[in-house]
Amino acid sequence: MSMRFTQLQCKEVICLRDGRRLGYVTDVQLEVPEGNVIAIVVPGHCRMFGLGSRAEDYLIPWSCIRRIGPDTVLVDIKPEDCRVPRTKAKPGWHF
Repeated sequence: MSMRFTQLQCKEVICLRDGRRLGYVTDVQLEVPEGNVIAIVVPGHCRMFGLGSRAEDYLIPWSCIRRIGPDTVLVDIKPEDCRVPRTKAKPGWHF
């Protein structure tokens, strides 16, 4: 199966274990130089009406993805096990 990142980016991630909506795919983690996808990144939920910081991100291993449909990505993982702290972006240009 072949898919562009922009097609994956618009899909909602749903956990099969408890039916929880985790959010939308915003990024992928790649293995360089092979180019294999290692994981997808889903940002944590906003706190305090979107004014405060976000909760920790979900880093979901590619092996835990069970199905990619037209609108959703179904994953089989405990959401608590795939939490990673958010990294703060430094001001300026990023390459």
